[in-house]
Order: sequence, then C-alpha cells, then structure tokens
Amino acid sequence: MKLIIAYIQPEALNTVKQALYEAEIYKMSVTNALGCGQQKGYHETYRGADIEVNLLKKVRLEIAVNDEYVDPTVDAIIKGARTGNIGDGKIFILELPECIRIRTGEKGKDAIG
Repeated sequence: MKLIIAYIQPEALNTVKQALYEAEIYKMSVTNALGCGQQKGYHETYRGADIEVNLLKKVRLEIAVNDEYVDPTVDAIIKGARTGNIGDGKIFILELPECIRIRTGEKGKDAIG
C-alpha cells in the first residue's frame, strides 16, 4: 500500500481528476495549499507598496492505493498536470503501513478498495 501526495497547479485539478477517472482511480482527498518552489514567487504592488509574494496557491492531492495502482495513478497525475513549465508540481510516494475502513473495520488492502 502506498500514499501518493501530489502538489499541482489549481487550474490543473480538473484535467488531473479526469485523467485519474480514466485510469479508474476514483478515491482522493483534495486540499488547498500554499507553497513555494523553484519559481520563487513574484513581486506585486499593492496600494503603492512593493510586496513579495512567495507562497503561491497549490492543490494537494492525497490518494491511498494498493501497489498495483501506483504507476497508473502517477501516470494519470503527470498526464493531467504537466505543462512543461516551472511550477507544474511534485509527486511524493510514501509507504502506507496500515489502512482501516471505519464503517466495516476492514484493514489493509481490502480497506483501500
């Protein structure tokens, strides 16, 4: 079992969701996030004051999958989020030692579904 965490551009969310649905990945958590990376932010003038904006809007996806779904999930995220520009995002893959479905008490691979 793996936990896939992806940070993507907010405008890429719909295309990533569509690519995940096409790969038959339907379960995910989506959270708004702020972060900075290689693009380092930008400068903006607000009421005459120069402001450095270095925390940019991102979307965080969390998807728990069984091992056989890791590659299709990662491929779908890349397919939906890649523009070739700096700031497309990052994907992290973590070991998931346990998963328990609260409703039924199922554990492990069966709980992820």
